[in-house]
Amino acid sequence: MNQDQIKSMLLSLEDTALEFSVIMTGKKSKRVNGLYKPDTREILLHNKNFSDDNELVYTAIHEYAHHLQCEADGALQTAKSHTAAFWARFHALLEKAEKKRLYRIGVEKSSELEALTEEIRTRCIAENGKLMNELGRLLARAHVLCEKAGIRYEDYVDRVLCLPRTSAQAAVRVSSLGIDASLGYDAMKIVASQRTPELRAAAERDLAAGRSPDTVKVSLARALREESERDRLEKERRRLERTIDSLKTRLEQVEKSLSGLGEGE
Repeated sequence: MNQDQIKSMLLSLEDTALEFSVIMTGKKSKRVNGLYKPDTREILLHNKNFSDDNELVYTAIHEYAHHLQCEADGALQTAKSHTAAFWARFHALLEKAEKKRLYRIGVEKSSELEALTEEIRTRCIAENGKLMNELGRLLARAHVLCEKAGIRYEDYVDRVLCLPRTSAQAAVRVSSLGIDASLGYDAMKIVASQRTPELRAAAERDLAAGRSPDTVKVSLARALREESERDRLEKERRRLERTIDSLKTRLEQVEKSLSGLGEGE
């Protein structure tokens, strides 16, 4: 692919109001595969780093995600450019590229990698979820036993089990919600952190469908903000309706008083 083809491909994934350029450096770099320069809006691609177009497309999309994130933030990149919002945007672009058959992960190209992936999922990720579920169940039981024995549960967690309190609390919460252990513990914590059953169900569904953790977190945070804004507007509407009803009642009273004064004259 040449520079014009890459730019056209990127614009087909998502449009931008800011002009940008794609530059093949013709170089090989040990440090990075590509770079986005926000001050000049240039996507630099060290094309000699890539063995095929698939690798090139991945890096081009990564740098384009930086461009789009700068546009969304209305500012140049900061030192912390790889935020959760960036990764969510990047992964969304990759999903679009996969649907358009412009990019593919390609795990299926290696039968050995496919087998190893299944082993990681079943023997490590899913088993870790089951173990942490069990840990949460046992900690909840230990809490009850500590109270019966007059022992401070927090001290028991801190100095007997030597567990960080936040880890213990997370395990207990995850265990209490009956989340699918095959997701793995880290994904289960994301599900458990959602405030409502509806958001937890949405998080579990998206993670099971293969959406990245950052994509799920950002998407649900946006949904929660929209829900909060909706609740705020609903409350304001109810308050305004009560005020209007009160004013109507007062208006009727004033009109009656004025009518009475007219009759008196």
